[in-house]
Amino acid sequence: MFTGIVQGTASVVATTIKNNFMQLTLAFPQTHCDNLQTGASIAINGTCLTITAFKQNQIQFDLIMETLRVTNLGKLKPGDRVNFERAARIGEEIGGHLMSGHIHAQVTISQIEQPADNRIIWFDTTPDIIKYILPKGFVALNGCSLTIGEVVANRFNIYLIPETLSVTLFGQAAVGDHINLEIDSQTQAIIDTVERYMQHNR
Repeated sequence: MFTGIVQGTASVVATTIKNNFMQLTLAFPQTHCDNLQTGASIAINGTCLTITAFKQNQIQFDLIMETLRVTNLGKLKPGDRVNFERAARIGEEIGGHLMSGHIHAQVTISQIEQPADNRIIWFDTTPDIIKYILPKGFVALNGCSLTIGEVVANRFNIYLIPETLSVTLFGQAAVGDHINLEIDSQTQAIIDTVERYMQHNR
């Protein structure tokens, strides 16, 4: 499990791409490389990946076809950067919201507003996703636990503080970028349950 509190960014060292498969090697800050283990999980842009090998601060992951289809990780190339969060430990403070690291879809940045000491980012999505996006609810975007601002038709926005901009990649985000989205599990459960109830009682 993850909390959506991104711990920093890692850089892409190498990608090996085969048919519906990708081997990804990332360089992490040395301060976040303690107690690494093969088989452990790290969220990369919000996607739960399993460590397959590591040496010093370089960590390797295998990405299979479903991960490449749903997430933005298949577009990575050497020199790119990604958000990361190591798996949560029992007893630690949860500053965001509980996340599984299972990405539901990608959303597209459609507009960026830059008032003083703030950044407002608008995202376009689809009707099957927007029904789970509620004002003041939670959403995970590239692994960041964020509070939803406004929702208009198939668009929504988030408001970002300077700390989030400095620690994550949202400080360098641009219109047209594709961002991984994980729906809040409690919101999804409630909406899906209500929909099934309504359909059953028509």
